[in-house]
Amino acid sequence: MYNWTMIIARACFEELQLDYLIYWIILDYSSDLLYLADMAFRSRTGYLEQGLLVKDEKLLRQRYVSSFQFRLDVLSMLPTDLFYVVLGLTYPEIRANKLLRISRMMEFFTITETKTNYPNIFRISNLVMYIIIIIHWNACLYYSFSKSIGFGSDEWVYPALDDPDDPEYGEFGRKYSFSLYWSTLTLTTIGETPPPALDSEFLFHVVDFLVGVLIFATIVGNIGSMISNMSAAQTQYQARIDNIKQYMQVRKVDKDLEGRVIKWFDYLWNNGKAQNEREVLRYLPDKLRAEIAINVHLHTLKKVRIFADCEAGLLIELVLKLRPQVFSPGDYICKKGDIGREMYIIKEGKLAVVADDGVTQFVVLGDGSYFGEISILNIKGSKAGNRRTANIRSIGYSDLFCLSKDDLMESLTEYPDAKDMLEDKGRQILMKDGLIDLDPANIVPEVKELEEKIHRMYSSLDLMQSKLKKLLGNHKVKQKDLRNRIADIERMTGEIVEDEDEEEGQEKQETAVEKEVKEEVKEAAEGEKKEETKEKD
Repeated sequence: MYNWTMIIARACFEELQLDYLIYWIILDYSSDLLYLADMAFRSRTGYLEQGLLVKDEKLLRQRYVSSFQFRLDVLSMLPTDLFYVVLGLTYPEIRANKLLRISRMMEFFTITETKTNYPNIFRISNLVMYIIIIIHWNACLYYSFSKSIGFGSDEWVYPALDDPDDPEYGEFGRKYSFSLYWSTLTLTTIGETPPPALDSEFLFHVVDFLVGVLIFATIVGNIGSMISNMSAAQTQYQARIDNIKQYMQVRKVDKDLEGRVIKWFDYLWNNGKAQNEREVLRYLPDKLRAEIAINVHLHTLKKVRIFADCEAGLLIELVLKLRPQVFSPGDYICKKGDIGREMYIIKEGKLAVVADDGVTQFVVLGDGSYFGEISILNIKGSKAGNRRTANIRSIGYSDLFCLSKDDLMESLTEYPDAKDMLEDKGRQILMKDGLIDLDPANIVPEVKELEEKIHRMYSSLDLMQSKLKKLLGNHKVKQKDLRNRIADIERMTGEIVEDEDEEEGQEKQETAVEKEVKEEVKEAAEGEKKEETKEKD
């Protein structure tokens, strides 16, 4: 950046080069040392090959030396300063080869844009910097072009330096500021500059206008796009709330309820909770999504006592299924007697266990509390069944995590030991609170459990039939082989061989036996099914 801004300025404004020569020499050679250090770092920078990071110094050095970037770096480090001896110290443009390092600067910008938490602000700052550099270069070229034509030769060029009426035009500050002003007006196509008089001036002016139209139109368009991206989330939120407002207006929703809905949206937006977590993370691979979920939610899930000792694999499965929910002041999370299909963990906020009147508070639940874990486990003998046993109401705005019964059961299918452990823990909790009936006669199995048991019986029956069929087949083959061997021995000894009719009779007898076995197995299965149905009734 130093070379891209100062080399052109020092080449066009001689007094800038001569008045601060010592400082320029120090800065120039300091930047050269930085370039050499950067080349050394580049020769030791690892790279990925087949997904693995290569760290071997010899391979790293060979890769860098064979790259196109190495050739540019070598050209940028050529000692062109030796031309100072021949041309003099008033020609800083001999260091123009340092501008070949621009690719390194662009690489830095790309990496920074990827890693920064404010990419849109960084992009806008970048574009503003590009605009300033373009205007700066054009200002320096305008001054140099005016110098070649002659200062003050017409109204278009820079005014004369020795004009007694305007001596400030001979000062460096006025030279640069006037040139910068002219460059800004021209490149932004605002105009209001004196018209050109010479053909070369017309050509310079036309080129400036073209550069302004092409480059600045692109840059301004990108800035507009970036500003739109910065407010994209707010625009999406506003469109969502506008749709809700229009729906409530068309359906003539009560004004009080409409106000509560709008306040709920405002709370989500003001507290940064308007984004859908699953929508935001859906582009990530499962592994990274799981790690983020563990980092954010695992500590909260471990607070639930029935999950405290579960294996890590199950906790990861459950963490991915947690769904955030936000409740407004006065909202009921659950009411007494409702069917419990999910459990809740309080992340932020206060909930009250209230009486049926909705006013009397028995206890207040705070951050880290949980409820509803027993109702989703379907523990046999529970007096409450899967019904809620209390009214729970949100005091203010409450941020909860929800885990549904279906999600829990889906995860437990892969962890049967964990399922048994959770049921034991839940049974202990119910026994402690006196909410479980241990009499087997009163324990009625659920329809779904009966269906699963019958399905398992039919599966076992099919397996038994296939095994029986296989055994009978093997028996027939061995029996036939044995009969053939006996017949061969009888022929050799001259005895009478049994005819095939007797063999067919034996085969029919075996088939009848097989049918009887199958019918007995089937009758046993149907009898067990009837008994289960009677128990249910």
